[in-house]
Amino acid sequence: MPSDFDPLMRRIGDARFVLIGEASHGTHEFYRIRAELTKRLIREKAFTAIAVEADWPDAYRVNRFVRGRAGADANDALGGFRRFPQWMWRNADVLDFVGWLRAHNDSLLGPQHPVGFYGLDLYSLHASIEAVLSYLRIVDPDAARRAQARYACFDHVGSDVHWYGTAARLGLTPSCEREVVAQLVELQRAAAAYARRDGRLDPDALFYAEQNARVVRSAEAYYRTAVSGGVESWNLRDRHMAETLELLAEHLTHGGEPAKIVVWAHNSHLGDAAWTGLGTEGELNVGQLVREQHPRDTELIGFTTFSGTVTAASDWDAPAERKRVRPALRESYERVFHDTGLGDFLLLFDHGHEMAWELDEPRLERAIGVIYRPESERSSHYFSASLSRQFDAVFHYDLTRAVEPLERSSLWDRGELPETFPTAL
Repeated sequence: MPSDFDPLMRRIGDARFVLIGEASHGTHEFYRIRAELTKRLIREKAFTAIAVEADWPDAYRVNRFVRGRAGADANDALGGFRRFPQWMWRNADVLDFVGWLRAHNDSLLGPQHPVGFYGLDLYSLHASIEAVLSYLRIVDPDAARRAQARYACFDHVGSDVHWYGTAARLGLTPSCEREVVAQLVELQRAAAAYARRDGRLDPDALFYAEQNARVVRSAEAYYRTAVSGGVESWNLRDRHMAETLELLAEHLTHGGEPAKIVVWAHNSHLGDAAWTGLGTEGELNVGQLVREQHPRDTELIGFTTFSGTVTAASDWDAPAERKRVRPALRESYERVFHDTGLGDFLLLFDHGHEMAWELDEPRLERAIGVIYRPESERSSHYFSASLSRQFDAVFHYDLTRAVEPLERSSLWDRGELPETFPTAL
């Protein structure tokens, strides 16, 4: 029931940044409850943007739709999300929410600001290059030719950005770092002149182009560092997302009234990494950075589940499957919550309360991304955390079900066979 959120709404108060996580990228309840809470934040607390763990150009296509600037169909608005994992944003729950956003914005009267939808991520190197070039071809054809010459640095690797990262890191091909930085600097220096010229474009066109140039800069660095994996590439990505959020908040601030933004991403990005075992190894994340930057204006909200089903793949770029989520390990927070027998509930962490102190004790916490490997459950999907410090509030849903992809395959429809299914007849 929407009224179940009342205690959380009171806790959120006048916070400007509400970061709402998820314990997997494929659970219906996480998407649905996150959307319902976000609707209340929009209606009752004047939030005007949703920033999500998705690529900037793909999310901006949704932004144009929900603000009535392009398209008439929510499914088409989600059409940019074609890269693996498509189901993360092309699913039934997001489709419903995007339709609601369009209807909400269409109903606004007077000076009310429409709600936008934006991406925070950095994977869209080629799409962002094309977006920068498209903008410059309209406002400054000479600058467009210079940009094309700089970005041609990537031409010899084609669409395989991972190969570029490996080759550049090993010195097998020149790094494009100098070119992408130079292009961003030129665009920023010309911003004032472009702002005077592009009145015939989308009012956000310059900001959109600048952010795409930032994505190209960050993506180039990310793919070089991702070769060795580990903390360096993770931190670069989360710093980029946090920087994007700050720039978006500045862009959306009107007449001195600070912007209020809801963020949707995985728990691992939004729960304060300083209170996890990964944080002790040098990993940081968006939740930590935003909480440090805006300590009185930030609320971090997580989700957990004990068991059920999830939409996930078995390997990167593999098809979406409907997989069974194994019951949580005995040493985990999820098991503690299951053993209470309460079913589904909301926890608000107030450190004057005995339960919050109990949940300070580090335990295992489960994280399922776009890949789920139950056969290596402990090593693949658990990390240590102090839950009541990592988050300000947590929703626990004991039994959850897989989010429904918009493109359902026979593999997803069939689901995972139970472990007792006979292997021979």
